[in-house]
Parts: sequence; C-alpha cells; structure tokens
Amino acid sequence: MPLPTVLMTDVIRSANQGQSHGGAYLIDLETGAHRQVLDWDSHEISWEGRGMGRGLRGIAYDGENVYVAASDELFVFDPRFKLLRSHKCPNLHHAHEVFLDGRRLLVTSTTYDAVLEFDLDQRVFSNAWQIRPEPRAGPGGLPMSVRRFDPRIPPRAPGEDKFHFNSVWVEKGAILLSGTVLPVMLALEGARVSPRAKLPAGTHNARPFGPGLIYNATEQDCVIHADDQGRPRTRLPIVTYDPAALRSADTPADYARQGFARGLVTTEDGLVIVGSSPGTVAVYDLAAGRLVKSVNVTMDVRNAPHGLALWPY
Repeated sequence: MPLPTVLMTDVIRSANQGQSHGGAYLIDLETGAHRQVLDWDSHEISWEGRGMGRGLRGIAYDGENVYVAASDELFVFDPRFKLLRSHKCPNLHHAHEVFLDGRRLLVTSTTYDAVLEFDLDQRVFSNAWQIRPEPRAGPGGLPMSVRRFDPRIPPRAPGEDKFHFNSVWVEKGAILLSGTVLPVMLALEGARVSPRAKLPAGTHNARPFGPGLIYNATEQDCVIHADDQGRPRTRLPIVTYDPAALRSADTPADYARQGFARGLVTTEDGLVIVGSSPGTVAVYDLAAGRLVKSVNVTMDVRNAPHGLALWPY
C-alpha cells in the first residue's frame, strides 16, 4: 500500500517575538511532497523558555472540523485550513497532546497537571481532572490523588507542572496519561489513578499498541515498542543528520537539538510514523525493525515536530 499523508504541527523553539514560531505541514510520505498549510506568528503568547507558548501541538478530526491545540487555545479549522473558531479556557495552559473519545476531546493542560474535557456538541470545556501527589508520595510522585473540577473557573493558584503531562489516550474507559518526568503511564478511572506500565524518563506520545505500548523515548533518541508492563522489546533509532548540514546549529542543546523525537501515529498495517527535529517525519516498519522512509521539511534544528496525525481528507 502507498504510504499515507500526514498532518504535522511544529514549534520553532527559541523563536523571538515578531517571528514565525510554528505551523503545520501536510506531508505526502509516498512522494515526499510537502507544503506548509499554517504559519503561526501569534504575538499573544509567552516567549519564555524553549517552547512555552510557541507553535501548534495536538491534532484531532471530527467530521469536517480539524482541531489543533496551541498552548492555551483550541483552534478549529476546515480541511482547507480556514479558521472557523477557537476556544479558550482559564485552566488550559501549555497544552500538548489531545485525544478524541466519542463526543469529547481530551486535552492535556501541562502547567496544571490536568487533563481537560472539551464537549464537541456544546463547544465548551465541560470537565477536568487534576492529578496531585499525596503527602506520603515517594520518588515519581506516587501515590497520587485526583481532583475533579470545573475547568471554566479560574485557578486559585499558579500551576506547578509536576509531571509534565504530554500524552493522553483512552482505552476501555480509562484515561491514560504520561509525562516526561513520570516513571509510569497512569490510568485515570473515575476518582482513582493508578500506574499502568513503566516508562523511562523523557517519554513522549506513550500509547497502547498491540499487546503492549509504543512511545518516543526522547532522551534515548529512539522509538520503543514495549510489552504491557513497559519492558522494551524493539528499539528503532531516530533519524539524524550531518551536523554541518543543520541550520541554527549554535542553538543551546537544552533549547533545541536534532533527534528530539515527538509526535507519533501508527497505521492499520503496522507502520509507525514519528516526528523529530529538525522538521522530520520518519516511517518505520516495526515488524521488520527498519526505517522505511523519512521526509524533511526544514534543516533548522529549532523546528520541533509536536503533533502528528494521518490526513483523512
């Protein structure tokens, strides 16, 4: 079968005010053709740190609506990327991934250690859960407790970002959450949260896959397929380039570096598609343990893919 077309969002790390700080690309993985469909230069963001308010993140589709999360706003486009509307919420900040579950869209609010529920029919943020370590918590913040709250009420205190939640998934009614400083994938079920599987530090895009898990082991510069307990079974190396070919290569590595893996989607025939800096989307055959193809849209090391989704239109 031909390789699919994907929509990739990115963040241009360390971009300055007045510059483009991210966007979105349609990438035909079969032909290698790509075009930028959104160029994001909003000035009403936080310019601190590496990414913060910059760029665009998680992607979801509902009918003819293309949902794209920015740091503190949920945008809705049509398939031609005409902006239809947007939605803000006082408890949405430093959003990362999203997940469509029936008629609700789940959005990670990383600053507030929370996952927010957006009602697609009512077009409002309707529910939220905040995860907190209990007073007796040990390394990794376990055990934890859950606080359910109304996301439309402004928070009483600044966010703490204890877990850096960057991924959300739903399986058999459980909301699965993972973050870069969490040693486990969490399962949120009602008022209870519990560990589901082990994860290494620096993980992005952890999600169920077959009889196990798949995730970007970003600090290890690889994609890992693990069993259902989180024990690695297959490691696939991230695409990297000759350093002499990189643009903005003098950017400090803690702000931007090549090989930083983020964004992951799978196909029905078992292919794994992954984003990485600089502006690269790679296709892997997991069963064969090999790289099938990669497409690069820019060699600027600051261009960090964030969201990745198969293009259905």
